[in-house]
Amino acid sequence: MAAEAATGGASGGRAVVIHAPRDLRIETRPAGAPGPGEVRIRIRAGGICGSDLHYYQHGGFGAVRLREPMVLGHEVAGVVEAVGEGMTHPGPGTAVAVNPSLPCGACRFCHAGQPNHCLDMRFYGSAMRLPHVQGGFTESLVCEAARAVPLPAGMDVTLAAFAEPLSVCLHAARQAGPLLGARVLVTGAGPIGALAIAAARHAGAREIVATDLLSAPLLAARRMGADRTIAVAEDPDALRGYALDKGHFDAVFEASGSAAALKTAIEVARPGAVIVQLGLGGDVSLPLSTLVAKEIALRGTFRFQEEFPLAVELLGRRAIDPMPLLTATLPVEEAVAAFELAGDRGKAMKVQLAF
Repeated sequence: MAAEAATGGASGGRAVVIHAPRDLRIETRPAGAPGPGEVRIRIRAGGICGSDLHYYQHGGFGAVRLREPMVLGHEVAGVVEAVGEGMTHPGPGTAVAVNPSLPCGACRFCHAGQPNHCLDMRFYGSAMRLPHVQGGFTESLVCEAARAVPLPAGMDVTLAAFAEPLSVCLHAARQAGPLLGARVLVTGAGPIGALAIAAARHAGAREIVATDLLSAPLLAARRMGADRTIAVAEDPDALRGYALDKGHFDAVFEASGSAAALKTAIEVARPGAVIVQLGLGGDVSLPLSTLVAKEIALRGTFRFQEEFPLAVELLGRRAIDPMPLLTATLPVEEAVAAFELAGDRGKAMKVQLAF
């Protein structure tokens, strides 16, 4: 039997459901009772991610396409309102960030310590598998207790909703290797690029340069720790000086998914540098001779592993402050307007929904 918290019953609540491109609906979904090993969370805050925007604007990305209605969202936080039989932690009333990633724990990658490459991953708000894995943009979410990471005392759920994208950037920083005293370039200053700046600064980078096509996102990049920002559409040659004498940067976080940005990164990275590819794009051509001659390591980075609870801790003690990225918080009933705003890079960095 589920133990009901004083914060709410099990009557159900609103959910943000995508049916097709630009067909976003607010629907009522039953709350459900948590079973053994589960909790029910009253979601309070949810951040709109780039993948959510791809589903909204295009019905998916690459080969991943919507094939049935799906609740969006994976950057969510809230309060435990009910627990399954035998559950004591986290208990009712506990504020939590929800880890959207649940690896199977049984495949060869999970056994090898690479759960982010799990062969049977269940990631919230993903159409990679059928039935789709429903997301967290719902007022009432029943999930495995292992997904619910308790927040430090006094931490607001608005901050906690940044835990997932920060986890992505902490994992990327780990891929880059030691950054203490490093000169770092971040290409693409959207939310992920901006959080990569913060992660690099937290890891001890001595110099951080950030680029973007637009000047608007670079204002937030400055507030997140960039020493210099460059709008490359306005000044295409601004990075040229960094290519002198075989390059300048020890590490590059390529967060735009742009072939041109990656090519430039190889030009301005010093011999032996590490380029971490965060941005997703199509197939690109690479200057292999330069990559080889400068002994540059080009590394991918995918989601996160144990970085999620670390992200919650860092946010809780304000070691990293993402609030300069929060453009607006809209109520769930205005979800369409929130998605439209989030899709306008000239106006918005991160938009959250309040439930």
